Amino acid sequence: MSKRVQVGIIGAGPAGLLLGQLLHKAGIETAILERRSRDYVLGRIRAGVLEQGAVGLLEKAGCGGRLHSEGLVHDGVNLAFDGELHRIDLKDLTGGDSVTVYGQTEVTHDLMDARAQTGAETVYEAENVRPHAFDGESPYLTYDKDGQSHRIDCDFIAGCDGYHGVSRQCAPPDLLQVYERIYPFGWLGLLADVPPANDELVYANSARGFALCSMRSLERSRYYIQCDLSDRVEAWSDEAFWDELRRRLPEDLADSVTTGPSIEKSIAPLRSFVAEPLRFGRLFLCGDAAHIVPPTGAKGLNLAASDVHYLHEALVAYYGDGTQAGLDSYSAAALARVWKAERFSWWFTTMMHLFPDDGPFGQKIQEAELDYLVGSRAASTSLAENYVGLPY
Repeated sequence: MSKRVQVGIIGAGPAGLLLGQLLHKAGIETAILERRSRDYVLGRIRAGVLEQGAVGLLEKAGCGGRLHSEGLVHDGVNLAFDGELHRIDLKDLTGGDSVTVYGQTEVTHDLMDARAQTGAETVYEAENVRPHAFDGESPYLTYDKDGQSHRIDCDFIAGCDGYHGVSRQCAPPDLLQVYERIYPFGWLGLLADVPPANDELVYANSARGFALCSMRSLERSRYYIQCDLSDRVEAWSDEAFWDELRRRLPEDLADSVTTGPSIEKSIAPLRSFVAEPLRFGRLFLCGDAAHIVPPTGAKGLNLAASDVHYLHEALVAYYGDGTQAGLDSYSAAALARVWKAERFSWWFTTMMHLFPDDGPFGQKIQEAELDYLVGSRAASTSLAENYVGLPY
């Protein structure tokens, strides 16, 4: 069985769904193929600190309603170190910018609902998805579903299928350059239906390791502590997690932590990863298929959104007046922003975490840098500008 669309999209995560919705709004026909089930995609627990650029794209896609009614606008972010809490006033330092806390699961849900209302095709549990002939003028996708083979002919293919997806794996190896750094620790995360310890996010540096106090809503909190890569979730009881979290926080903040049974606990390794280029003929990589950042800077979902911005604009221009300039510059434009976000995420991670080989000297250097950061308006402004998101 075969059909034709203008753009074939691999992956129904936030990047693929956002791209599909924006292209639909522009009158460009798409089909999305996703190897997992809809429930599986919605079950992924991810962060949700949205830059204003990402919020603007969701508004443009017609998905801003629930975001604005349920999302939490944060005008500041907090750094904890040496037993004290220091607030970085994002709004003041950037001339009015802020971030919105709204879970990635909710973003995905909104995009799924919006696409369902359009009637555009999304195929879940598509097996053996494969891009073909993207080095020529007539690319196409193949996949299996319910025991039948299917083909989708298209003008372009967008690979939005994540780090483990097929899109990057199909890129010619002689053209693909990969840059990667693996960090010597992970994050143990706990989700619980308890009010957050602070009304804004708190990033904590301590001699025991990093901790993060965040939230999904005013009734649901997400906490993280730095852990060894060899740790197992089963080895951490809820009580042990809460005790260790509080040890890493200033006393007043630790006393504000409300404990409760976990809904979910998991350990995530940290890595920085970039694949270049992001274009191979008529195949374009987008989001986690092209790059990964450590979650410290809250840039993963936001980088996917910025890729979508550049690719969407390029495709709209191509179908509007035939210009290929945006398509030709997509990789360079997207990567310029990607590398700035990679730098910020690496820097923030390096400053806030305990590195096993750095010892007491490394801890003192971190504390000195943090002290300078909160005491210098110029340094605080640099952090704020990067945290709220650099312009597209």
